[in-house]
Amino acid sequence: MEISSIWTEKYRPKRFSEIHGQKEIVGRIRAFVERGNLPNQLYAGPAGVGKTTLILAAARELYGDYWRQNTLELNASDDRGIDVVREQVKDFAKTMPFGGAKFKLVILDEADSLTKEAQQALRRTMENYVDNCRFCLLANYSSKIMDPIQSRCTVFRFKPLGIDDLRGIIVRIAENENLEIGDKAVSALYAISGGDVRRMTNMLQSCSAVSSNITEELIYETVSAAQPQEIRAVLEVALEGRFLQARKQLLDVMLKHGLSGIDIIKQIQKEVWALAVDDRMKVRLIDKCGEIEFRMVEGADEFVQLEALLANFIRQ
Repeated sequence: MEISSIWTEKYRPKRFSEIHGQKEIVGRIRAFVERGNLPNQLYAGPAGVGKTTLILAAARELYGDYWRQNTLELNASDDRGIDVVREQVKDFAKTMPFGGAKFKLVILDEADSLTKEAQQALRRTMENYVDNCRFCLLANYSSKIMDPIQSRCTVFRFKPLGIDDLRGIIVRIAENENLEIGDKAVSALYAISGGDVRRMTNMLQSCSAVSSNITEELIYETVSAAQPQEIRAVLEVALEGRFLQARKQLLDVMLKHGLSGIDIIKQIQKEVWALAVDDRMKVRLIDKCGEIEFRMVEGADEFVQLEALLANFIRQ
């Protein structure tokens, strides 16, 4: 199958009516646009949940054909210093809007990457050009945005999309691309993406290059992830006290799918909740997963740490 474009852009919603999920936030932004006004805004939430899509849709609805001329979109992780605020943002903010618009719009993606000095300069720019320009800051972590900026913004907190919202997007793509996809495959896409639409769309496009029949097995093979039942089988063997067998099965799974220690620990953490043990034990095992992941990040030997984790499962 020929892949002629990047699906994340091809299927990015252009209007409010096309957006799945975040219904309350979309409704509030739509109300602002219908009144012809926008406050300064801060969108906070994980990647791939519609922050950029929503503000671009608002810009299209608000400015019509002049939305590009009236909108400045910058990625603060690329230009995170004070110069980008003093030069690009300030130069754009002080010019008059096009097409009779009341104000221009500056979108700062990954604004939590801005340095403290850049945020100070941004705060002054927001104050000085309040009549001529509105700002929308997009961030994964609102705690990294200084309080004086947050107090000047209306804050919207985004959450990962649910499986029903994700299913609507998948069905739309499948119909347009002539793909066959069942409920198990949809569940697999949701489980791996965690509600991240961008990641889900990229996975779906990668699978479509292999086959138009998207199955659960194809998805896990394409993204190099172990199937949940494989991880669960390892943990169940460990809980039965068979350490050597559990160790062998875990190594086989890692080699089969080319998984790193961090990859496997994240999948183990998810599967702990599906084990047939009491909740107190699940909490202790999750706590141990966190400790083992921290050790790995700090540079400890991955397989030794995974053996230690299996040992803890046996000790429970």
